[in-house]
Amino acid sequence: MQPLDPDMFDPACPSSVSPIRIGDKWGGMVILCLTQGPRRFSELRVPLRRVTPKVLAETLRALERDGFVTRTAYAEIPPRVEYELTPLGRTLLEPIAACREWASRNLPALLQAREAYESRASA
Repeated sequence: MQPLDPDMFDPACPSSVSPIRIGDKWGGMVILCLTQGPRRFSELRVPLRRVTPKVLAETLRALERDGFVTRTAYAEIPPRVEYELTPLGRTLLEPIAACREWASRNLPALLQAREAYESRASA
């Protein structure tokens, strides 16, 4: 077994600013919802019906902060805001597709492992 790289947990390591957004509960789903073009907040709520408005707003802000999404506010009555993937955000589509493919192949084994763990933990 190889020893751990001592620099692996260095505060300057780029992994400390890694965009975990695609692995959180809603970030990847929001990114997928924006693949076809800009969407309004209310349009995102339709496919993401289980997310609360507060959590969706927080997710969109985090994606915007990391440069994955742009927010455009239009000076109209009533006001209109749209969210759109940036070129950087589009680079996440390939890793998301890989994660979805992995899940498709391995979900039964993962669920079986969880069930076995829960059985052991409750015994």
